[in-house]
Amino acid sequence: MKVALVDYDSGNLHSAEKAFQRMGRPLGAEIVVTSDADLVAKADRIVLPGDGAFPACRAALGDVDGMAEALRSAVMDRGVPFMGICVGMQMLADLGHEYRATPGLGWIGGEIVAIDAPGLKVPHMGWNDLVVDHPHEVLEGVSTGDHAYFVHSWRFATADTANMLAHVDYGGPIAAVIGRDNIVGTQFHPEKSQAVGLRIIENFLGWKP
Repeated sequence: MKVALVDYDSGNLHSAEKAFQRMGRPLGAEIVVTSDADLVAKADRIVLPGDGAFPACRAALGDVDGMAEALRSAVMDRGVPFMGICVGMQMLADLGHEYRATPGLGWIGGEIVAIDAPGLKVPHMGWNDLVVDHPHEVLEGVSTGDHAYFVHSWRFATADTANMLAHVDYGGPIAAVIGRDNIVGTQFHPEKSQAVGLRIIENFLGWKP
């Protein structure tokens, strides 16, 4: 099994690579950090991390020759299991509103809007309790009350609540895990979320949508 971590110069992939290597080793998974669209198109699992502003990440992804087409072909046409992390999750939306209106990939209906949490600090940074809304294979072994690590000022407002698999309470519900079909995304960083994050990575690597 080959797992492609997409490198498009939008975040430090070192910790994510190490976490996926650790959980993939017993499964015989080969973890490849790559900006090669051909390798991504042929991968058995695809992970799209992302750090920074939505428009910058979206532009950087679009600037990688052939990458958008490779992702769409693999994920949408062939049904390859896909995980977006942080802004990589947010780019699944139809539209992002950070700085300016920016089209996302449009794979999960919704928009990226600013966190409105009166009396609370923004960005939402640190550990927060997950609330599991819908059972899912990637959340197997993860329970309401488990902690994950967040760093973000914008949130994914899903068009369909069925796509919000888990949330956290921060001035109201904020999507923590979203998904449909062969696609999942985490607003938090699983590679920084200790046992819970590693369990989610392990589940994703073994997931057969």
